[in-house]
Amino acid sequence: MKVQSYLFFEGRCDEAIAFYKKAVGAEVVQLMRYSDAPAHASMEKGEGCAGAMPSPDKVMHALVRIGETELMFSDGHCSGQAEFKGIMLSLTVANDADARRCFDALADGGQVMQPLIPTFFTSSFGMLADRFGVGWLLVVDAGK
Repeated sequence: MKVQSYLFFEGRCDEAIAFYKKAVGAEVVQLMRYSDAPAHASMEKGEGCAGAMPSPDKVMHALVRIGETELMFSDGHCSGQAEFKGIMLSLTVANDADARRCFDALADGGQVMQPLIPTFFTSSFGMLADRFGVGWLLVVDAGK
């Protein structure tokens, strides 16, 4: 059994992928656009699984690898209103320099909730919401 996170960027998926490539070295493992979907009756009528079909150039599904973790991304319904509430992604890095680099890159255009600081449980810890509203906890692996 496996549990994966699926993030819906509501029309900004290509932008998000480019941002995460630069910020944390994300790698696209798989990417399908709505135009790649096989034609069938509901799509011929311009309907997706939950209503109107998004633009053909939008991302239907992407598998993105960050370090050892795979996340799934999509443009979803392209509402322009992505909401990531009640959940954060935790990024564990090897050292303080990596923590600073990743934290600063993810914070660009976002909102810092907890500046990167040393704590009783690790040498660097911080929290932020990136420019897409995705929450991140950054922590240095204390076991290293």
